[in-house]
Formats: sequence, structure tokens, C-alpha cells
Amino acid sequence: MEIFLDTADVDYVAFYKSFIDGVTMNPSLVAKSGRDDYEGLIKEICQQISGHVSIEVISNGYDDMLVEAKQLAKIYNNVCIKLPCTFDGLRACRKLSSDGIPTNLTLCFSSTQALLAAKCGATYVSPFVGRLDDIGHDGVALLEEIVNIFATHEYETRVLAASIRNLQHLIQAALIGVNAVTLSPQILQQCFDHPLTIKGLEIFKKDWENKQ
Repeated sequence: MEIFLDTADVDYVAFYKSFIDGVTMNPSLVAKSGRDDYEGLIKEICQQISGHVSIEVISNGYDDMLVEAKQLAKIYNNVCIKLPCTFDGLRACRKLSSDGIPTNLTLCFSSTQALLAAKCGATYVSPFVGRLDDIGHDGVALLEEIVNIFATHEYETRVLAASIRNLQHLIQAALIGVNAVTLSPQILQQCFDHPLTIKGLEIFKKDWENKQ
């Protein structure tokens, strides 16, 4: 299972790069980064990671999406274009996929959207787990549904679980068999930390010091 870091912060990418397979970012994360040199930011992150770096288009219309996507794809060779699961986004996905440009269909909230993304040749489709849970739906159940549909029809599109809010989401996604997850730096850090590990180290250190 691939692990992506959901950030536009170069320092986080540098810190965790030994443990991640790629990066995802969106306009909100870019805005929070405080960086004005957008292309410079993208290039800096892409240079640190060998896997895909998903960059989201801002445009909504089909023609504008294509123009923007092709400009973004030229920045670095591991850029993956994020497109929304909309009519125009899916049309753009089909065109970019036919041109050999990797795509990540984002803001996916239904199996039908995911199915269309796969039929359009998307490299990844990103169902949003936490946002579905927020409105009383079962985000993990959607992941499982999409994984099963893709397996049944042998689609090559990879399921990238997004909006992961806690470690339980991550574990459930892994058990279901998703191909990838994208995690905030805060959630990724929780994967390393456990109070019993810290407590055990303190005990070992104390016992060793008492031995001296």
C-alpha cells in the first residue's frame, strides 16, 4: 500500500520522505503554505519524491482544465494531475489519460463517480472517508465498495483513500485492500508514536542507569 503525505509544506516532505511514496496537495494546502512561487513549490517537492505528486487544477471548465493541467505536467516528470469528479473533470481525465499524463480524480463521494473515473483511465481515484463520516455516511464502506467493483472488473485505477481522520480509518483502509492512502503529517506521525513504546523506553533507560 502506498502512503502519500497530504501537504504543501516542503519541510514536512523532507522530514518524512523516507516513509512516503508520494505527495498530494490541494489549493487550500497551498494557500496555507504561504508560498507565492507556486511552480517553485511544486518543483521543490517533486525533486524530493520519486513517486507521484498530485497537483490540483483550479479551473472548472473542460478546456481550461486541460490548459492548466498541461502546464502543471510540464513542471516536473512526476506530477500527477488532480481533477474533480465532475462531468468536465472526467472528460479532462479521459483526454489526459490518453495523452499519457497521470491523473488523480479527487472529491469522490460515490461508487458511480469512482466507476466513471476508472472507465476514463484515471491513475488514482480519491474517495473522501472523513467528509462522508461527517454527514452521517460510512466512508470506509464506500472504500470497500469501490475496491470490490474495481477487482470485479479488473480496472487498473488505484484507490487512494483521502480525508483520513484517525488511525482507525487507516487500519480499516489497509484491511479492505486500498492501493494507497494520503495522510496529514499529524496522522502520519501518530503511526510512529505509542505511549507503551515511550513508557518501555523510559523503563529500559531507568533500569540501565540503576545498574551502573
